[in-house]
Amino acid sequence: MSIEIANESGVTVDEPSIVAAARFALDRMGVSPLAELSVLLVELDVMADLHQRWMDLPGPTDVMAFPMDELDSARRPDATGLGPALLGDIVLCPEFAKDQAKKAGHSLLDELHLLTVHGVLHLLGYDHAEPAEEREMFTLQNRILGDFRTATAEAERKSAQREADSKLLGAVGLEDSDESGRPDPGA
Repeated sequence: MSIEIANESGVTVDEPSIVAAARFALDRMGVSPLAELSVLLVELDVMADLHQRWMDLPGPTDVMAFPMDELDSARRPDATGLGPALLGDIVLCPEFAKDQAKKAGHSLLDELHLLTVHGVLHLLGYDHAEPAEEREMFTLQNRILGDFRTATAEAERKSAQREADSKLLGAVGLEDSDESGRPDPGA
């Protein structure tokens, strides 16, 4: 899966983590690993211009999704049997998201993960204009985010454990180990 990210927002963010959230959401939705996606982080004035131009709404917003026209609009991109596709673009505005993160009581990165998953779902044809659509989309969004947080925490726990194991092995003179962390008998 090809995910390109460009940060033109002037706000320093953990770009690999945003890509990881997008990849996780696409994987969870069964999107082809050959799919392509771009994520663009922009300043407030750029987002306000896009919001006005494409949604005819004043001022900036947090996230916009621009599906590619070449997708077969009769089928959602997460439908099985769909081959490679250019999914489209997700545009995020970290400066706008900062206030939302503060109001929600979580970090900017958590908010950007949420907005990234939200954008992915929009690219896949989900919407929240009607109450039933909103329930479906937000339930799915929350499930994906919860699973992403769990998977991320588990990966961090395993990495910390590997590091601790490596230090312990080094302390007892067994610093030569194979990739599994077990002493390498050929060393």
